[in-house]
Amino acid sequence: MNFIKKWTESSLILKIVIGLIIGVILGIFVPDWKFIGFFGEIFVSALKAIAPILVFVLIASALSKAKSGVGPRFKTVIILYLFSTFLSAMVAIIASSLFPVSMHLTAASTQAAPGSLTEIMSKMILGVFSNPVELISKGQYLGILFWSVVFGIALKMVASDTTKVILNDLANAVNKIVGGIIQFAPIGIMGLVFASVSESGISIFTQYGQLILLLVGCIAFVAFVTDPIISAVALMRNPYPLVFTCLRESGITAFFSRSSAANIPVNMLLCERLGLDKDFFSISIPLGAIINMEGAAITITVMTLAVCHTMGISTPLPITIVLCIIATLGAYGASGIAGGSLLLIPMACSLFGISTDIAMQAVAVGFIIGVIQDSCETALNSAGDALFSATAEYYDRAKRGEPVNYLGEFAKKGE
Repeated sequence: MNFIKKWTESSLILKIVIGLIIGVILGIFVPDWKFIGFFGEIFVSALKAIAPILVFVLIASALSKAKSGVGPRFKTVIILYLFSTFLSAMVAIIASSLFPVSMHLTAASTQAAPGSLTEIMSKMILGVFSNPVELISKGQYLGILFWSVVFGIALKMVASDTTKVILNDLANAVNKIVGGIIQFAPIGIMGLVFASVSESGISIFTQYGQLILLLVGCIAFVAFVTDPIISAVALMRNPYPLVFTCLRESGITAFFSRSSAANIPVNMLLCERLGLDKDFFSISIPLGAIINMEGAAITITVMTLAVCHTMGISTPLPITIVLCIIATLGAYGASGIAGGSLLLIPMACSLFGISTDIAMQAVAVGFIIGVIQDSCETALNSAGDALFSATAEYYDRAKRGEPVNYLGEFAKKGE
């Protein structure tokens, strides 16, 4: 019992860093010990399993007892999500113009790409109205968000106080389960890192180094420059303590799990420690996992322009602006498609008259570098969800003249 108490009270980030280092060492020296990677699979599976239930219960509970005054915060956070995703696509366009890269196009991907933006959006909207139990079992978060809002509003109108208390107790119980799962993050991340190092090594850097550097460079620029600027303009203060907290507490786990869905519980706990209103972040976080897709917008744009540069196709400014809009809209539907942002590359390439056969070759390259591209993309998206949720709440409190405890628990502990 003493060991368990010491484990839970010690720094989670320190334990994750130690697990990361151990995973790298084991991946280099004993890559055949495949059972180590199994710990990572268990950790991600557990988070994916509990996340849909967590989102549904928390949103329904929050809305059933919601207070007035939450609405303006949702308007603010949605604007932040949409604007940051569009700005990310613009960063990718500028970076691709300044540092054009080519790729070796040989074999096409066998994955099936969606035909058009209309097809993506129609499937996404129709999916919302599927069986809510099926949506929860499959982790379809747009549908879960819709039905949990419907149930929450209905409960607010008809539920007794006793029912609301029971629902709140259920939400707290799910939170406890999530907290228990996250305590195993160091072991899970050790397994995930081991799997990445033992399977991929460093070979992908030598073959696709320039493309990886461009993608990672754009993601890093958005994470450390454009997102902080957006937050700074809203809060009128130094945003970097908040930015670094979100990257450390959310970005690290998202980087290794490579799953925005798995990181929803992590972000929920982070927002609670930041002192945010549960009625707000229980909706803004799963909403961000759907529409705050900065990394996806960057991937779609960079990969498309890399194909254009490889084929010697000119990219006039009006078309690149359209590409920016298409990448932004397409990114919103990326989470509902197997393969995510990579399978939206053919749609974007069609703007420049590039055939699907050639575009799918770029998709194949994307899957090769996916261990890095997808990790960085997910880290940016997930950290951004927490960052903009906090920014929206702090902005709203300051606007109403309420005292704002920036960073919540982190400020108290000087972390």
